[in-house]
Amino acid sequence: MSSCCMWSHTMTVQDYQDLIDRGWRRSGKYVYKPTMNKTCCPQYTIRCHALNFHPSKTHKKTLKKVNRFLSRGEMPVERHDEGQEDSLGEIMDSAHEEGVQPPRQDPLKIDHSEVQDISTSPDTDTTNSAAPATPREDAAPAPEEKTPNVTPKPGKGADPSRPLGRKAKDIRKERRLQKEQQKQQEAESSSVNPVPSKSSSNQPKSLEEFITESLPNDPLHRLEVRLVPVSFEDPDFLASYEQSAALYARYQMTVHGDAPYECGESEFKRFLCDSPLEAEMAPDGPEVGYGSFHQQYWLDGRIVAVGVLDILPSCVSSVYLYYHPDFSSLSLGTYSALREIAFTRQLQQQSPKLAYYYLGFYVHSCPKMRYKGQYQPSDLLCPETYTWVSIERCIPRLEISAYSRLSENAHEGDACVLKELGRVLVLHRRTVMPYAAYARKRKGSNDEKEVEQYASLLGQTCAERILLYRA
Repeated sequence: MSSCCMWSHTMTVQDYQDLIDRGWRRSGKYVYKPTMNKTCCPQYTIRCHALNFHPSKTHKKTLKKVNRFLSRGEMPVERHDEGQEDSLGEIMDSAHEEGVQPPRQDPLKIDHSEVQDISTSPDTDTTNSAAPATPREDAAPAPEEKTPNVTPKPGKGADPSRPLGRKAKDIRKERRLQKEQQKQQEAESSSVNPVPSKSSSNQPKSLEEFITESLPNDPLHRLEVRLVPVSFEDPDFLASYEQSAALYARYQMTVHGDAPYECGESEFKRFLCDSPLEAEMAPDGPEVGYGSFHQQYWLDGRIVAVGVLDILPSCVSSVYLYYHPDFSSLSLGTYSALREIAFTRQLQQQSPKLAYYYLGFYVHSCPKMRYKGQYQPSDLLCPETYTWVSIERCIPRLEISAYSRLSENAHEGDACVLKELGRVLVLHRRTVMPYAAYARKRKGSNDEKEVEQYASLLGQTCAERILLYRA
């Protein structure tokens, strides 16, 4: 993967919000931006409109599957689920890969060479196939089969107690008319006595209703979702740290085949606990505040999954997910993504501008990664203008070329394009100064091109807020 990268020691949540809105992503304190026009598989930042999200048929099946397990202990048949892969060590960035199937193959492109006739089993000699063959002129005619003359038994005739048979088309028409009459009667009734009800409003079920649907008051298994800030000063984070780290190691070794030394406590801490984001409370922000968090899924008193999240001024950004391999058949990646969308909607009630759920990167050239587009409505970030474009408008362009300028406005440019290099802030010898002052102090310095590349990737706004360390 071709990318530009930097180490971030500390960063405000607004700085990171602005960075991910320019195609950046973090892994621990390592912040990187794919070089879109050079990498083999361009990665487009994708966000879902959480408030307008409606679960698909597949999403509903996943929620029902988890609820059946919680209610009655029904565990689906084990299958090979993909894990959530946001680590740089994985092939591609991914917010949630659990339980997602690749898209169906285009029927026009299916290879039919190995498709057999329906009357021929794999173990049957094709020379004795039941498929008709062209007869040879010299071939002897096949002997005719003699059908014995059997006199049918006399029937009893029509049952006088049953109504006469009717065509299916007439039955469907009658049912449709009955439904229309029923709707009309309900509408007239509600206009006289307006009582809000689901049947009269005909509103689809919300995501939150599907999450809690069919759960009894005393389920067989109890699931509790806890949000803990990633801080070694937080008692809840400390109390669950060892259990969470052990779960991460088990997940990495079982699902991704890591060696024990690759997923030890130090790697866990570096990858999923170290964060450059400064925790922040704001008057117009959510009650839990901004920063990095672990959303823990406790099943009957033990952690079975953890979603790593960043809560930012405009979004909830998914970083990673790890879970107990014994529960892989429950599609916990899909389930946790739906819970995180519902969580975003909850936060939006406290902070109106926090309305999006970021799933990481969408890779159209990799079929395995296209599933992120199923969380609709969603947008992709244009790699040239850094504006958002609905995914429906992007797909035709990405079908033609893996890399594409997504914005359809030919005159639109980068609103935060670098204009004044001298205003870029640098940190030199514990002193904050604009790059122009630093350049005057460091006469003969040859880092101008390097600083210019850095500032152009960040944009003028971020480059004037984030400090670039200069030795």
